[in-house]
Amino acid sequence: MPMTVSDVMNRFVVAVETTASFTDVVTAMCRFHVGAVPVVDGDRRVIGMVSDSDLLLKDLDRRPGDLIIEGPSRRRERRKASGRTAAQIMTSPAITVTEDTTLRRAASLMRRNRIKELPVVDGETGRITGLVKQSDLIRAFCRPAEDLRDDVVKVVSRYSPQCAVRVEDGIVHLVGGVARRSQVRALIEEVWQVDGVVDVESSITYETDDVSRAVPAGAPRRTGPAEGGKDR
Repeated sequence: MPMTVSDVMNRFVVAVETTASFTDVVTAMCRFHVGAVPVVDGDRRVIGMVSDSDLLLKDLDRRPGDLIIEGPSRRRERRKASGRTAAQIMTSPAITVTEDTTLRRAASLMRRNRIKELPVVDGETGRITGLVKQSDLIRAFCRPAEDLRDDVVKVVSRYSPQCAVRVEDGIVHLVGGVARRSQVRALIEEVWQVDGVVDVESSITYETDDVSRAVPAGAPRRTGPAEGGKDR
């Protein structure tokens, strides 16, 4: 099974309430050496996040300017820069995950939104249960080679019993054959989805080329008995 947030999350969470002052937020972040803190309401439901980037907006140039030509992003930054409480400084709504969110999904959210921490909330109540950081996700690559190989073998066995699997330094080496050429790419893509895979080296052969026949007439065709894992 894919690793989930519950496998790597921190259950000790530094959070602040909406009424926390700017100084309170800074003090909490410095004391616990964190780059962001969730903002919660009285029921511990996450309503926003304050990051070090939000706090550094205090250094924003406040000289009078032509506010009419300022874009919405700049005006939002100015409002944050003048904020005195967590509610005024925070970015809201917060982007959150639940404990059963896969690490791959969490990493995608971080990358897409350019953030390094995600509050973990209860799927039903919305109350905070933990925090997952970008550095926590790296633990997916610390899996024992035996566990990684077992998961890859489960994937490979659905395509062919004739494939040999070797794992070395997170790199999966596949040697063997499948019935159809279309299965080669599907197999490699599914192996890539296994947590902890660093790369895939494939020497998979196929018996029937069911891909070339689907190529329109006149289109270039590539032939060969084996396809490598790096062609993704």
